[in-house]
Amino acid sequence: MLVDSHCHLDFPDLASHLPDVLQRMQDNGVACALCIAVNLEDYPAVLALAEANERLFATVGVHPEYTDVEEPSEDRLVELAGHRKVIAIGETGLDYYWQKDRPEWQRERFRRHIRAARRIGKPLVVHTRESAADTLRLLREEGAETVGGVMHCFTENWDIARQALDLGFYLAFSGIVTFKNATLVKEVAEKCPLDRILVETDSPYLAPVPYRGKPNQPAYVLHVAEEIARLRKLSLAAVSQATSDNFFTLFKSASRPRES
Repeated sequence: MLVDSHCHLDFPDLASHLPDVLQRMQDNGVACALCIAVNLEDYPAVLALAEANERLFATVGVHPEYTDVEEPSEDRLVELAGHRKVIAIGETGLDYYWQKDRPEWQRERFRRHIRAARRIGKPLVVHTRESAADTLRLLREEGAETVGGVMHCFTENWDIARQALDLGFYLAFSGIVTFKNATLVKEVAEKCPLDRILVETDSPYLAPVPYRGKPNQPAYVLHVAEEIARLRKLSLAAVSQATSDNFFTLFKSASRPRES
């Protein structure tokens, strides 16, 4: 069994042929997927996917790249995260690639997400791009270690990885780990304790080899797991079992599906 810990099934590339996407998941042994919210306007569509399928879960949050959207209050996040199919707060974090001036509003939004996660006792799904030092600093300042979470689509070096692990966070590897020149990501995937690794697609983005450059989908998380198994000289079954167990250990409110 595999779990795609981060995908966007409400995005048009996937929503337009959802039955086929779900069938291919099943065919590739991907038992569950976590549908990630990126703003409050589209959150109802994300939640509807999770409500309609026992093997899908949802998050609630506002991505740091989104500016012209409803700004989430801490109370609003807590309210929405109370739904039984919402298992985490996010996608949240910091992105200094798109926000070159490192705006304080972005850091304040991140703090509200962390505080909401602590209040409701659910983990965080964290995005960081060209902002690792500040991301870790805010996680520490806000006591994020009390709820933990995952550093989604991890692409940082081992020092950043170690600091995230020390905070009790998991590292999620995407299709990038299959790219030939992704030396840094491959190194961290080898070093990270097996009981702290998740696999993800971030679909419809970042399709792994052999689908690189094409729309991604949860079924392709199989190729991420295969590459991690190759790097660590483990069987695919061992990596699949470990990463699935890790998912349900971190996201405690997610119900493990019945084996078919």
